[in-house]
Amino acid sequence: MQDITFPLHWRIALVAPALAIFLAFWLLPMGVLAQVSANGHAFGTYRALLANPRYMGSLGATVALSAAVTLATLVLSVIAGLLLARRTFAGKGTLVALLTFPLAFPGVVVGFMVIMLAGRQGLIGALTEKLTGDKWVFAYSMAGLFCGYLYFSIPRVIVTVMASATKLDPALEEAARSLGASSWQVTRDVVLPGLAPGLIAAGAICFATAMGAFGTAFTLATDIDVLPMTIYTEFTLNANMVTAAGLSIVLGLVTWLVLALARSMTGSTVAATA
Repeated sequence: MQDITFPLHWRIALVAPALAIFLAFWLLPMGVLAQVSANGHAFGTYRALLANPRYMGSLGATVALSAAVTLATLVLSVIAGLLLARRTFAGKGTLVALLTFPLAFPGVVVGFMVIMLAGRQGLIGALTEKLTGDKWVFAYSMAGLFCGYLYFSIPRVIVTVMASATKLDPALEEAARSLGASSWQVTRDVVLPGLAPGLIAAGAICFATAMGAFGTAFTLATDIDVLPMTIYTEFTLNANMVTAAGLSIVLGLVTWLVLALARSMTGSTVAATA
């Protein structure tokens, strides 16, 4: 197939819109954040942040929560995605629509739904009080935030799993079965390696989304100390612009490192998934 070569002025014209958006919505804001966080002594600012146990504890909790959400999302999405991709049954279209519906909800709505489920007047609390006499309330904790993040993460990964599963070669699975492999061995040795690039890419996006999610945390933030909430507190309540900017840079760097690692493992798949 013959390659199409555009003249230089056409190349510039085609790249210009994307470049303008990149400059306006990423490069300039990041430059301002870096300038504000430096405050004349950049190394001193970041040394103070890294030495502060509260900030590092918040970062660690955010990374741990995002990793847990990513792992749980991948497990649930692989099971559900493979079933939806390989089986035809009545109501399948409706089920897929319901599973992907949370993509339409903003974080605040997801947080409110968690409160309705596991808050002080929530369904789980009412049921457990009748059954055990104790009301289970966990909406305003890391467990509640985990449920909220899991809820809006699963649809993104299920879509990727379903798309990746349709590209697997059935002949490889049949060959493995003909050699005596069990269903579990076929899944472990054939299906999961085939899905691996898509899973790594989707997992990286899931992790990045959980790291920076704010709306759900803000709605549930009674006893939750994650980095987006810490940044918000420093910016609004303490008017500490330098610390807020520095923590934003740290959050961005950690997220970027995870995305870069995933990209190095899967080529351009992460970018395509994003």
